[in-house]
Amino acid sequence: MKNFTKPRLSIGQIFNMSVGFLGIQFGFALQNGNASRVLQNFGADVEQLSWFWLAAPLTGMLIQPIIGFYSDRTWNGLGRRKPFFLTGAILAATALFFFPHAGALANFIPPMIVGAGILMMMDASFNVAMEPFRALVADNLPEEQNTLGFSIQTFLIGIGAVVGSWLPYMFGNWFGISKVAAEGQIPDNVLYSFYVGAVVFISAIVWTIATTKEYSPAEREAMGFQEEGSTDTIWSVFRYIKEMPFTMRQLGVVQFFSWFALFSMWVFSTPAIAHHVYGLPMDDHSSLEFQNAANWVGIIFGVYSGVSAIYAIFLPRIANAIGNKATHAVSLTAGGIGLISIYFISDPQLLILSMVGVGMAWASILAMPYAILAGSIPMSKMGVYMGIFNFFITLPQIVSGIIGGSLVKHVYGGNAIYAIVVAGFFFIAGSVSVLWIKEKA
Repeated sequence: MKNFTKPRLSIGQIFNMSVGFLGIQFGFALQNGNASRVLQNFGADVEQLSWFWLAAPLTGMLIQPIIGFYSDRTWNGLGRRKPFFLTGAILAATALFFFPHAGALANFIPPMIVGAGILMMMDASFNVAMEPFRALVADNLPEEQNTLGFSIQTFLIGIGAVVGSWLPYMFGNWFGISKVAAEGQIPDNVLYSFYVGAVVFISAIVWTIATTKEYSPAEREAMGFQEEGSTDTIWSVFRYIKEMPFTMRQLGVVQFFSWFALFSMWVFSTPAIAHHVYGLPMDDHSSLEFQNAANWVGIIFGVYSGVSAIYAIFLPRIANAIGNKATHAVSLTAGGIGLISIYFISDPQLLILSMVGVGMAWASILAMPYAILAGSIPMSKMGVYMGIFNFFITLPQIVSGIIGGSLVKHVYGGNAIYAIVVAGFFFIAGSVSVLWIKEKA
């Protein structure tokens, strides 16, 4: 393969290329901030929550490598990665619309089962849309712009997450939309938020599709790019796993600690804060006080997302100054301190300070591992390797999902705050492990 240099893109071009991720994260934020509340309203106990949340990593583990493999080999009138964006967006918007309506089928199927099924569909759709976005950045940008590209992506993810996380609170507290409902029903402020999420998701994806150029096979060949052989099958993914770059293997350890922590935070923040900070009984899942606590969790999740959006702007400069590894280590340490500090807080307002550290970690998790990894992956296998890399995101979530509920019930005495503290120490463990990585090995 000849050496070639991909043309540098303007900030505007990189922005347009990543707008779709704003929509994806808008949907994720609604899920992360409200899925536990919705499932508890449908009758799930706190120790069951992590089992329902397994839908996300399980679908991601199965779908992302497959989507990556086929997106490496796709070209039609819509493009290379774009067909997968659009398919995922349509399916995700449908799932966002129907998820809070799971209770409507209670006379036929237990709403928890319906809710879990739609949650799995929603996560599968998110993954179909999301995986090619990581590959698209690496496809279109020269290596020296990778950190910038992933940082802009992180910035837009933060914007989408802020609005998505705050929307139920804004509808309930600013616009007077009802934020309480009967047992087994979903408040209108949450219901309308999911409707808006469906519209934003598909609109953002269409924006990226309409404004972003992909290199055709002929253009890639003219640049000296050698396409992946057509003799490969989906089973070749197992060979790619065996042949993965050493840098990716090392990053896997960091990702395990990071995503175990994140999954625990997403699953257990609502019950942990409702009980530990608001002082509510552990079996309170539907009172006005519980809904207020859950809405505040959405607000502080929006805070960490907002911090991540701002922090992402500075990540390229920080990385240039101290290196990718040191940047990631410092950021994960800040996240660990933030989560651990929640144990010592009794004033809900102070949780905002805790989320500053979490936001720094989140921004770095969304950008720095990919910036470290991109230079080590063969360009012809960018999509499939980005999908395989998702194993290191989904596996820790699966482990956390399997053992997390049991730990809360049998080890922590039903008090989810200890799951949050342990998550903080996992962030710090990740910050130590990142220092051992050898880039471009």
